[in-house]
Amino acid sequence: MTSFAVETNPRAVGLDVTDDELTVHLADGRTVSVPLAWFPRLLHASADERANVRIIGDGEYINWPTLDEDLSVSGLLRGTRAVGLIE
Repeated sequence: MTSFAVETNPRAVGLDVTDDELTVHLADGRTVSVPLAWFPRLLHASADERANVRIIGDGEYINWPTLDEDLSVSGLLRGTRAVGLIE
């Protein structure tokens, strides 16, 4: 019988934000990229505002304090978009 461990609490260890995309690097080696269009506050923020970001909660959350925007890593993996998404 073969078994393997599944990461049940994915943790961010780094991230990159461009004008179009959020890329999150996870502790288990995965990388998750999502379009900023999913998160209007980030999409419409300046580059400086997007750069003011921190990983909190032992890597479970991403926070932009000046934008009042918080994302969970588990939500990103589920494909959860912001409420009121602008299409």
